[in-house]
Amino acid sequence: MTTATLGQPGRFEIGRVFNNTFAVIGRNIGLCLGLAALFAGVPTLLVRLWTQPQIDAILHGDPGAMADPHAMFRNSYLSLVAGLVSFVFTLLLQSSLVRATIEDLNGRRPSFGDCIQIAVRFLLPTLAIGFLVALGAGLAMLALIVPGIILWLGWSMSVPVLIQERRGVFGSMSRSRALTKGNRWSLFGLFLILMIIAMVIQWGILLVFVLFGGILAQLGAALVQTVVAMVLSIAAAVSYVELRQVKEGASIDELAQIFS
Repeated sequence: MTTATLGQPGRFEIGRVFNNTFAVIGRNIGLCLGLAALFAGVPTLLVRLWTQPQIDAILHGDPGAMADPHAMFRNSYLSLVAGLVSFVFTLLLQSSLVRATIEDLNGRRPSFGDCIQIAVRFLLPTLAIGFLVALGAGLAMLALIVPGIILWLGWSMSVPVLIQERRGVFGSMSRSRALTKGNRWSLFGLFLILMIIAMVIQWGILLVFVLFGGILAQLGAALVQTVVAMVLSIAAAVSYVELRQVKEGASIDELAQIFS
């Protein structure tokens, strides 16, 4: 049986989402860490090992790397590819953990293979959503920061909606705006708290690993990325469940029926 605390109609509570996020992780620590390592930790480590020599050459003032236009173009290309790879794997992780979270809150035992299958099945629409959200919120932030943040918060439930309700790209984005309406600043507070905690832990761990340098520093960065991506992805999934409960009174059983 699930131990999640269910929301009451009309009130989104940051504390409850926070507690349920870590409760889901605690009940499925191996699965969550495994998915996070697969979709965040390992890709981060490989990308860092691939791009670090070029970054080091620039940071240490290598005249050849700084003066050669071909080298600069190659470094820019590598950075672009690395960013795209991280973007794709981040979306895969979020999709897989949405599935794991819903299954857990329904009192079931989520499986590794099933979560990966869901993530791969919805890869293309999640990529479309990710691109549109990044483009729309990014352009809005160029004008004014606050409208950009509000727009991003309004679309922040798009991937969970897509995975759970199968509404398509634009339908999921529209549904996300409807679900988050009236609770966006609560969501902002939740994600801000989690990001501050993540940054403090990140700085502490990376400081230790950077003192050793080399491969240990890269491993430390990959470890931090794994944990941070896992927590934020599960928090988004739990927030979606909370919003469905407080705004619509939907039960966990109703939320999970689509996967039965």
